[in-house]
Amino acid sequence: MKSSMLLWTLIFGLCLQHSTYSQDAKKTETAAPAKSKATQEDLEAKFKTTMTKCIMAGRWCSVKDGEMGPEKEDKYTIQSVGKVSGDDWVITTRIQYGKRDIVAPIPIKVKWAGDTAVIIVDNVPVPGGGVYSARVMVFGNTYSGSWTGGDHGGLLNGVISPQKE
Repeated sequence: MKSSMLLWTLIFGLCLQHSTYSQDAKKTETAAPAKSKATQEDLEAKFKTTMTKCIMAGRWCSVKDGEMGPEKEDKYTIQSVGKVSGDDWVITTRIQYGKRDIVAPIPIKVKWAGDTAVIIVDNVPVPGGGVYSARVMVFGNTYSGSWTGGDHGGLLNGVISPQKE
């Protein structure tokens, strides 16, 4: 009988403790001020600031037959980004490869995954470089994504930093 009473006391005590903890947790949760959600205009302004006069520097690798190739250095010099309308934007970028060094406006779409921008390039001809498609996520000062150029493609990732003047 004593052990049964002890068991019930222990169970009752645990239930009370859990109930008190749950109430305290609820009080703490509701006591914290609600974080205001950024507006679409705020997100777009931050994206424009991040992507204007910046350098995207990182690595890329090819993907062929489901296998990743070796990583190579990658760098994109972005002069500006501007919204055209809706999801349509234009990134003006300096493209350097081989003996070529050109500045080109590249039409893109920007979609949003919550507060994260996803750059969409769909079958865009790059002067002297073929036709490319890509999906590149911009989160804070980092980027990552995948791309294809017809019969070849790969992955890319890196950091975004302001250009030094």
